Amino acid sequence: MRTPAHAVVLGGGLAGTLAAAALSSHMDKVTIVERHHLPDGPGARRGVPQARHAHLMWSGGARAIESLLPGTIRRWTAAGARQIGVPSELVSLTAQGWLRRGPRMQFIIICSRDLLDWVVRKEVLANDRITLAPPGRAVALLGSPARVTGVRVRDEVSGQETELQAGFVVDATGRSSQAGQWLVNLGLTAPAEKTVDSGLTYATRIFHAPKGTPADFPLINVQADHLTARPGQTATLIPIENRRWLVTLSGTRGGEPPTDASHFVDFARGVRHPIVGDLIVRAHPDSPVYSTHSTANRRRYFERLQHWPDGFVVLGDAVATYNPIYGHGMSVAARSAVALHHGLARHGMHTGAARRIQRAIAGTAEGAWSTATSQDVLYPQAIGAPPTMATRLLQRYVDRLVKTASDRPAAAAAFYGAFALSKPMAQLVSPKAALATLLGPTRPALSAPPLSDELLFFARSSSSSE
Repeated sequence: MRTPAHAVVLGGGLAGTLAAAALSSHMDKVTIVERHHLPDGPGARRGVPQARHAHLMWSGGARAIESLLPGTIRRWTAAGARQIGVPSELVSLTAQGWLRRGPRMQFIIICSRDLLDWVVRKEVLANDRITLAPPGRAVALLGSPARVTGVRVRDEVSGQETELQAGFVVDATGRSSQAGQWLVNLGLTAPAEKTVDSGLTYATRIFHAPKGTPADFPLINVQADHLTARPGQTATLIPIENRRWLVTLSGTRGGEPPTDASHFVDFARGVRHPIVGDLIVRAHPDSPVYSTHSTANRRRYFERLQHWPDGFVVLGDAVATYNPIYGHGMSVAARSAVALHHGLARHGMHTGAARRIQRAIAGTAEGAWSTATSQDVLYPQAIGAPPTMATRLLQRYVDRLVKTASDRPAAAAAFYGAFALSKPMAQLVSPKAALATLLGPTRPALSAPPLSDELLFFARSSSSSE
């Protein structure tokens, strides 16, 4: 069967642009349909309120994007992003204590979400095979239960609807995806869904880094302790472009962060360690406080449907969304775009190819889903089925592995590789990792954040000058 000349991608965010990049290797023409106007530079996009909060591109996701768009990491850093080593440039308090800093095993790309998206979008739209359609919202799939043949798009200003014929359609419209209803309208069934909601609320503010702040300032993250029966509260400081700090606070039900500026620092000081709050006392605010509540983990099991139409695939947040505190959403989207590319290369457009690709995309979500839900369901008043005994036993094992990762290289390699989505989650229970975890840590836990004397002095002087 000849490869169809035209593919349509619904959604112009990161997942959509990466899907377009993947499709461009297999199609003559790819059209991106996005509901809102996209900015020409690294600006905010409408309909993406979570973009203002902390985002991380783990090495697994960055490598996936690099495989689709070679040179992206270099373009990110040239635009102002930083590539920081893990654990060498990461200061993180986990439920098991402070992680020790050591030789780099993985990395994270840190910058604003606007910058990260723009660099990818600019490169994708420079491809002659890829076109951005005028703003419009997809309202229905065309075709039959056996095969999708296009999409109906509505101009929300005029109300006019047009039909785009396509041999392949990808839904990357995010958490608001209507793919389930579209399938029902074709005569198929909607997928089963699962939700685990800790009630997490985010509050973010951007600051100018104080004068004298080192250029290599580390990423600082004070995580919640899921081992206690208290609301989970976190504070994260990410150095981003133009010498600014993006500070995101979060809290589950009963421990929500403030939405007003007057209590922002106090909350940051009130989490398990005050380091982030102490650092931002002298920093000059560069934005109001932005707050978001839509942080539930939600998964749609498209891959389990008995019947699936050829020519249609769903990926990114339209398949699964995660508690953003783990920073996995963008990396999973990147890996799902790679799964799309590999699936088309292997199966082409033969009958059943889309179903196989959908199952592969589901596999890219599994590790991030397990990581987020196994911890979120433990917080007070969380919504979701309680963990099974097997899940609890695995969580206890992972807790011990994280505690051991500061001391034993085998445990560290397994933990950072899996969490960075660079290695399969199965690596966590590999013989070497399991033995290291069984032996446990060799040293007592750190009693203070692993910062240099210079940075500790900087934090103390910031706090004392309040």
